[in-house]
Amino acid sequence: MFRYSALVASLFISNPVSLAAQDGQAAQVSADTVPPVIAASAFAKRSPFTMLRVSPDGAMIATRARSGGKEFVALIDASTQKLVRRYAVGEGNEIGNIRWAGSNQLLISLVGTVERAGDAFTATRLAYVHTDTGRMELLGDFGTRDGDNVIFVAEDGSYALVSVQRLRTQYPTVMRYDFGAEVNATIAQYPIEGVWNWYADEDGVVRLGLGRNSRKLLVHYRSGPDAKFRVVEKIKDVDVEDKYLHVTYIRAGSDLAYALTENGEGRVGLYTFDLATREPLDLIYENPHADIDSVLFRDGKPVGVFWTGDSSEAHWLDANYEATYSALSAALSEEQIWIASRSEEDDRLVVWAGGAADPGAYYVFTPGEGRLSLLMESRPDIDERQLAQPKAIGYTARDGTEIRAILTLPKGREPKDLPLIILPHGGPFGVHDTLDYSDEVQLLANRGYAVLQPNFRGSGGYGEKFVELGYGQIGRAMQDDLDDAMDWAVAEGIADKDRVCLVGASYGGYASLWGVLRNPERYRCAASFAGVTDWDLILKHDDRFFMNWASQKHEEKIVGEENFDLDTVSPYRLAESLSRPVLIAQGKDDTIVPWSQHTKFRSAVKKSSITPVELVFEDEGHGFDEPENEQKWFEELTAFLAEHNPPD
Repeated sequence: MFRYSALVASLFISNPVSLAAQDGQAAQVSADTVPPVIAASAFAKRSPFTMLRVSPDGAMIATRARSGGKEFVALIDASTQKLVRRYAVGEGNEIGNIRWAGSNQLLISLVGTVERAGDAFTATRLAYVHTDTGRMELLGDFGTRDGDNVIFVAEDGSYALVSVQRLRTQYPTVMRYDFGAEVNATIAQYPIEGVWNWYADEDGVVRLGLGRNSRKLLVHYRSGPDAKFRVVEKIKDVDVEDKYLHVTYIRAGSDLAYALTENGEGRVGLYTFDLATREPLDLIYENPHADIDSVLFRDGKPVGVFWTGDSSEAHWLDANYEATYSALSAALSEEQIWIASRSEEDDRLVVWAGGAADPGAYYVFTPGEGRLSLLMESRPDIDERQLAQPKAIGYTARDGTEIRAILTLPKGREPKDLPLIILPHGGPFGVHDTLDYSDEVQLLANRGYAVLQPNFRGSGGYGEKFVELGYGQIGRAMQDDLDDAMDWAVAEGIADKDRVCLVGASYGGYASLWGVLRNPERYRCAASFAGVTDWDLILKHDDRFFMNWASQKHEEKIVGEENFDLDTVSPYRLAESLSRPVLIAQGKDDTIVPWSQHTKFRSAVKKSSITPVELVFEDEGHGFDEPENEQKWFEELTAFLAEHNPPD
């Protein structure tokens, strides 16, 4: 990214609402010009800071950081943007999340791998940090399956409620942690059979528990702290047995809540909701084309709703918030503007500005002073003018299902008979690719490849019915959608049918390997980073592989109502038939797709005629923490593709 200002530079504007626009950028490189090769190191080099969190009082920014191969939490002065302090989190721990508990306390989610009875599984816990004294204390037991699910933090930071699931087969308990000279732990809510998700109201009273039994939504509710939980049956004659329900805010002393739930067409919108009767009341906002993903609340009222269709979008329910975004958009002149974090009174904001062909930068905005300061650039060595502009497309699958996808064409090349990379996303359920910046997409486009990212059935954002189309279809109809994406690109004249490869990570890595095993006549090669190779083993390791979808639907939906045997679509089972070149890469510290997935496929493929190109990262997990390792992956990937599917 090439910005006109230094790393910490401010522009002062007299009016805090009407921001002045930035100076114009240099003229854009012509779309007809083939850009120079951008070094893999430029895509791998990034700011060491992620997860930027502004303290409630706006004085500090807490962030995840890496330096010297170690991960820690950094504390930055929001006014000067200078590092104040950092906190180590210990060997073998990854930082999963950071949140403030008051303005001088942090709750840090730690993720690691635990071995028990010969099996490795993911375990999480919380670390408590008092930022004034530097005191750190680990909360909960080591080896707890899910010990970092914070469901409530008191406004004054005096305590937090955490849903804790000790074992995969146990229902969660809600723990209360009181913060003082020492941390005291008590049980706020004992487990109730069938309840997997607990919710507290605005006063910190646990009022709601949700779970599922096959297609039946289980709702346990109480009206207040002195009432007992009762099961709320379905309302009237309305079929709500399998309705999606995510409660976003519960009012204290009332049965009313705000909830994301489905309409009759399966589209998720924001409603007021009567918890006592399980009945949606008034529609607050619904987008006709995409599910609402999340809601921003201030003082107990929704002020903004967010969704992702082809791109990330927002609708503002509050005029002041809309005005702030409009002013920032005018000042930064970027395709996308998002407030990444904000203080309690909105007097300090961390703002990201960028686009699908621009990795962007983070700014600190202080409205009262009209000051907008450049905090850091996401990819400091990339000139965004050399990047390719993605676009959204649609195609029809073989069974008539309409599929959305993101297409990126190499800049300066005629869009005709190009080598094609099919790049399926991870997840797989409830996740989808959007018009957002991607290092891998831009790297491949820069090398001369057309890149197509299909949002196959089961992807999120297009309604629950579209997600349900993916039930039991791993390796089957979900894979058909990838093949149909290829056929679309060939029929459009964009891609050469004899020059197509698959590349992906996590579930996308699985789909890439499965593609060349299932249909070797279609694909010249495949590259997989942390791809699943044994479905039975991944389910045993960690059901959270399936992202938030798994917490909303019973595990049986993964294999479908036919009780489909996922082992029959596991790549290790067909590895000996491999006839196409493959690149397999894995981090040994992966807590999502364990190392055993890699070794199992590696052993099975020895019986084939193909020797995979193997890339192992000793100290990496499910992604990359060290730029040098990501650079190595990019270089190995492009070299592999150049050999087996060379660009023009």
